[in-house]
Amino acid sequence: MAISVPFADQLALPLIGAPMFIASYPELVVAQCKAGVLGTFPSLNARSIEVLDEWLTQIETQTAAFREANPERRVAPYGMNLILHASNTRREEDLALAASHQVPLIITSVGKPDRVCGTVHAYGGKVFHDVISVLHARKALDCGVDGLILVCAGAGGHAGSLSPFALLSEVREFFDGPVALAGALSNGRQLRAAEVMGADYGYMGSRFIATVEANVSDEQKQVMLDSAASDIVYTPFFTGIRANYLRGSIVKAGLDPQKLDLPRGTPTDLFNPEKKQAKAWKDIWSAGHGVGTLHDLPTVERLVARLADEYREAVRLPSAFA
Repeated sequence: MAISVPFADQLALPLIGAPMFIASYPELVVAQCKAGVLGTFPSLNARSIEVLDEWLTQIETQTAAFREANPERRVAPYGMNLILHASNTRREEDLALAASHQVPLIITSVGKPDRVCGTVHAYGGKVFHDVISVLHARKALDCGVDGLILVCAGAGGHAGSLSPFALLSEVREFFDGPVALAGALSNGRQLRAAEVMGADYGYMGSRFIATVEANVSDEQKQVMLDSAASDIVYTPFFTGIRANYLRGSIVKAGLDPQKLDLPRGTPTDLFNPEKKQAKAWKDIWSAGHGVGTLHDLPTVERLVARLADEYREAVRLPSAFA
């Protein structure tokens, strides 16, 4: 466990809500923060820099008002995910705007976070970086990040293939700073297990897609409830980087999930000619292996209360070997 865990005194649970394309809009982020979970969103969910400015103001205003009205509650801070790949032409603008708002946590992905660290540290913010391997972890730490998000096998979206036991254990051999663990977490017992393994936070995405506040269609939420871990397809076909998607959405888009090994852009008969070409995140829906235990669509407040009960129960579990 890290000697000093950022934001710990503001959280009801050691949990970060993962930033999810399309699903994570201000309504979801604010609900997570109010419930005591660190809510985050990808900056590119906002269609323009002007909309992003409005979103940041909305999140800050609503959480501040709730905090003032409920001084006895732990109201979590929020974070923004910044994609550093060259294809994100807004990355510099989004970073500058985050600095002007002093966003507490910046989560960096797909790129080198060195310049981001300087900007965020200048106003006192924290930078956590997504990694899928020890090599990526070491490179991120060399750039000066404050924490690591280990995106392990079974996580939704762009995920690695390493077991959380393996990756977390190796990272802890050389890094004692803040670590969040991602990979099919969907209940409070698993959150406690992540802590016991040596993580400081759980990192949960798919479970929050299946909530009232998530900005996805009712159809997508129902497909998640109807799916199991065996319905998750791990493929680089849609973005060039391996990611986990719901089989049902692939079929709905007119694709054969068994024939996604060809290079992206190769002419094939995989697409239904009566449908437009499917797009990742919008038409091909992301989810992790934890979908098999999702059975309802609660509000975020109700979900977090249940997670807290499960977490506390796990803390009290006796061991035959204690």
